[in-house]
Amino acid sequence: MTTALIADDEPALLEQLEHLLSICWPELKVVARAANGSEAQALAREKQPDVAFLDIRMPGATGLEVARTLPEQTRIVFVTAYDQYAVAAFESAAVDYLLKPVTEDRLSETVKRLASSPAIDRTELTALLHSLTESDRPEQSPRLQWLRAGYGDTTRLISVDEAICFEADHKYTNVVTQDGEHVIRTPLSVLEEQLDNDRFWRVHRSYIVNVAAVAEARRDLRGRYVLTLRGVDRTIRTSNAYSHLFRHM
Repeated sequence: MTTALIADDEPALLEQLEHLLSICWPELKVVARAANGSEAQALAREKQPDVAFLDIRMPGATGLEVARTLPEQTRIVFVTAYDQYAVAAFESAAVDYLLKPVTEDRLSETVKRLASSPAIDRTELTALLHSLTESDRPEQSPRLQWLRAGYGDTTRLISVDEAICFEADHKYTNVVTQDGEHVIRTPLSVLEEQLDNDRFWRVHRSYIVNVAAVAEARRDLRGRYVLTLRGVDRTIRTSNAYSHLFRHM
């Protein structure tokens, strides 16, 4: 039986991919599911999968970085919403590339290719992944400094430095400061890309915290951390995928 690891930081997309794989490749056994790159690396070492389906943009480590550390026998399929990567280069290394949203027909083609493709030349693949990883590093751009919260016909400007944490609220985001909560129209996933990730950490699919506002991180029995925040009467529980951020605080 062929085994697989699937990795994506969006739970709904992870579930959808697993469902499509059950249709297109019923003999495949998914032995590991990862919500970020670091988790994918650890599970790959443990499970030694035959195939890895990797999202490219993930917290912890990108799919490209994960691919460079996979076991020798693992064949790789990238699954991503971004189309700026060199598809022809992936094909030359016998690695497939799926654009989101993944369709059943396109995934069926990938399954056929995996069944018939020869073993991967790991030397060629490692060099390719190194090149793509370097080219994928974004240029440094000015980080977000001001947030715009709307109140009827009024817009309030809030300094990013005032933010204690950000909480997802459907398509909007609640900005928690010492003087209250403010709603901005930017989704949390977009906001994360605009913030300085040295100062603001994603700790849950619904929360980003200002690291300077974390007074204490206390581990619970499930290995997650409960964060006590300065300046507000609020605690946040991390998800397992982000608990590693606080293990050595």
